[in-house]
Amino acid sequence: MLIRKPDDIPSSEITPERVYMNRRDFAAEVGKLGLVGAIAPGLVGAAPPDAAFPAARPPLPRQEELTPYEDITQYNNFYEFGTAKDDPYRNSGSFRPRPWTIEVSGHCANPGVFDLDDFLRPHTLEDRVYRLRCVEAWSMVIPWRGFPVSRVLRRAEPTSAAKYVAFTTIIRPSEMPGQRSRILDWPYREGLRMDEALHPLTLFATGLYGRDLPNQNGAPLRLVVPWKYGFKSTKSIVRMELVEEMPYTTWSAMAPNEYGFFANVNPDVDHPRWSQARERRIGEFRKRPTLPFNGYGSQVAPMYADMDLRRWY
Repeated sequence: MLIRKPDDIPSSEITPERVYMNRRDFAAEVGKLGLVGAIAPGLVGAAPPDAAFPAARPPLPRQEELTPYEDITQYNNFYEFGTAKDDPYRNSGSFRPRPWTIEVSGHCANPGVFDLDDFLRPHTLEDRVYRLRCVEAWSMVIPWRGFPVSRVLRRAEPTSAAKYVAFTTIIRPSEMPGQRSRILDWPYREGLRMDEALHPLTLFATGLYGRDLPNQNGAPLRLVVPWKYGFKSTKSIVRMELVEEMPYTTWSAMAPNEYGFFANVNPDVDHPRWSQARERRIGEFRKRPTLPFNGYGSQVAPMYADMDLRRWY
């Protein structure tokens, strides 16, 4: 019997940007990184076991090139800076990611408002390569730097009443010109079920390609949930609240027939206006098939065993 291992892209496949751009060195460097991953997976950012989930085995190696830094930082959605794909890059230069505070509140034993450095200090940063699948049917492969959200939740000590985690983006229209329009109900809000937030794949990202997170990609702190459509990954977070009821989320409130709360990547359930069966990887000409749960099904599908995945959630 063939036993499939987890499908995520391992951190051992992170290729330094200078090497990626120098194709003559690329093949040799990949070989070295593969050897490092085989000898010492703990040194390349493998996720530690989480108390709520079984330890993941090393993932199968995959041949998926990283999306170049320039594409990741110049083609994305961040409506706080505008609706065009290059608006975040062009319009975020005056945004100030420091000083910054994060509020942790709701049903927990240790709420508080934390300076960014104090919020980050207890956590060792890890490099992780994840696929990003946008609901608009384009995708990337991104080397993030960050730490699991579960570590913050453990320190907060949720009570039994905490069933969901609600995330809120900063509202600062003087520096975020998109917030001067009514295209969305500001501030941007998203949420996860508690088991989703605790899952070891769910990441607070503080950087990409080994650099601090750029303004246009959600500096200084953003959420990354790789098996869900990208709009679930809240940017520039200032508050996380542990709540009992399913929280208000911006897109599912604005267009509930198009954007569900769970928003798991599902090639078999189309968006009302386009197919989700295939995607355009940025930098590639041909479309490729979309993978259920964006390729992370072996790790996350059990959380949805009681849900009818043929429905749009």
